[in-house]
Amino acid sequence: MAIQQTTLVFSGMNASAQVDDIIYYSIPNLATGGFDNADLNNTIMLGPIISIAGNSIVVQYDDAITSAPPAGAFISFVKDKKINVSNVLGYYAEVKLRNNSQKKVELFSLGSEVIESSK
Repeated sequence: MAIQQTTLVFSGMNASAQVDDIIYYSIPNLATGGFDNADLNNTIMLGPIISIAGNSIVVQYDDAITSAPPAGAFISFVKDKKINVSNVLGYYAEVKLRNNSQKKVELFSLGSEVIESSK
């Protein structure tokens, strides 16, 4: 029983996955409407991402608590709320929007929240 590492390989990587995000896996057990579903009771915390390379991630876990996800498991991740806050702090913010599509696209909406913090 020790700290282990496992490598998870995906056909496409979620661009927002980062080192230190926590990986969870769910074992599908319900078929509803032709879709595989997983019960929340079958969702297990694996551990933090320690490295990302291309379409694969390396996850660290304690094999005394859990095991590597089985084939066919749903993989999800959670960000640390202390690091990844949703509000912009400070007096200045800069946003860069990028469109990688080769087709004509239209931006429907862009919004922000502004709260006066001092006078």
